[in-house]
Amino acid sequence: MSQHFDVCIRGGGVVGHTLALLLARERLRVVLTIKPAVPVARSEDVRAYALNNASRELLESLRAWPEGLSTTPVSKMEIWGDDGSEIDFTASENPLDALAWIVDVPALEHQLAQAVRFQPQIELLAEPVKAALQVICEGQKSSSRSEFGATWTVKPYPQKAVAARLTSSQPHQGIARQWFKNGEILALLPISGAAGNSLALVWSVSAERADALQKLGAEAFCAALQADCGGKPGQLTLASERSSWPLALSKADRWVGPGWALAGDAAHTVHPLAGQGLNLGLADAAELAGVIGQREYWRGLGDEKLLRRYERARKADVAAMGTVTDGLHGLFAQTDVRWQALRHWGLKNFARSGPLKSWVVRQATGL
Repeated sequence: MSQHFDVCIRGGGVVGHTLALLLARERLRVVLTIKPAVPVARSEDVRAYALNNASRELLESLRAWPEGLSTTPVSKMEIWGDDGSEIDFTASENPLDALAWIVDVPALEHQLAQAVRFQPQIELLAEPVKAALQVICEGQKSSSRSEFGATWTVKPYPQKAVAARLTSSQPHQGIARQWFKNGEILALLPISGAAGNSLALVWSVSAERADALQKLGAEAFCAALQADCGGKPGQLTLASERSSWPLALSKADRWVGPGWALAGDAAHTVHPLAGQGLNLGLADAAELAGVIGQREYWRGLGDEKLLRRYERARKADVAAMGTVTDGLHGLFAQTDVRWQALRHWGLKNFARSGPLKSWVVRQATGL
C-alpha cells in the first residue's frame, strides 16, 4: 500500500473509534482496523454502559453522544448490603446533572461509526498496516498484544456476569439500584429514557449459578431475581435473551514500547461492580491523544519516552480502580457473620460521612 499513515489502531470498538476521532482532530492520518463480524440483531444485544461525566463530555466533543431514549440519566444510586444496611447517592446533593448516564451500546457504536465515516483523516481497513504508531484496542482477548512483548496477567473471579433487559411494572425514575448479597452482586440500571420503565440487569453470581440461571424459564428467572431484590424496582418481566461472560481482573505488564501502545481492555479489565470499565478505556484514549497532541515538534509518534508519559498518567488511576473493585469483591464475597457485621458497620458509617461520599462521587464521575 503506497499511502502513508501516522497511526494504525487495531480494534474497532468504542475505545478504538474514539481514539481515531481524537487523533484525526490532530490532523493525523489514521487507519482503524475493523474485522468483518456477523451482524447481531438489535433485540439480541443486551449490553449497556454506565458512562460518567468525563466520558460524556469527551463523546460530546466528538459529536458522538447518542441522543433520545438511548441515554438515561441516573439521578440516584441506591445500594444495599446483605444485612439490610443501605446507602444512597443523589445527583442533586453534589450538584450534578446526573451521577452517570446509562447508554445503549448499539446506539453509541452507531453514533461513533457515523462520526468516523465523515472524518476524511480516518480510513477503515480489515487488516493492520505499517504506521509510525500501532495502538492496540482489541479488548482483553487481543491477538496482537503478545506480538509486541506485553505479558497479560489474569486473576479470574469464581463468577460470571449474567445480563438481560427487563421491564418493570413501575417507572424507574432514573434510579440505579445495587444489592450485595451472599457473595453476589446484582445491579439494575435504568434505560429507555428518564421516564421509562426498562432496566438493564448485570448480575454477578457463581459460575454454577450463572449456568443454572441461563437455563431457567423466563418466569422462574424473574422469580429468582425478585427474591433477591424484593419489590423495590416493581414487578419485573424478562424482555430479552440472557447473556453471560466470565469475570476477571486483568492487566498488561507494559502498556507501551517503541512504536506501540495498549489502550482500553487490551491494557486492563476490572470487576464491573463499579461500572467503570469503559470510563477507564475512554480516559486512556483521551490521555493518549492529549500526549500525542502536545508532543515536541521533533519527537516522533512512536517515541517510547513520549508514550511513557501516557502510561505513567493512566496506570496509577487504573491500578487504584482495580484495587478498589477487587477489594470490594473480596469483602462482599465473605459469608462469615463477622464479615457481615464489618460490612454493616462500614456502610452505616460511610452513609453518614458527607465529605467522603462527595469525594467518592467526584472520583466516579471523572471530575
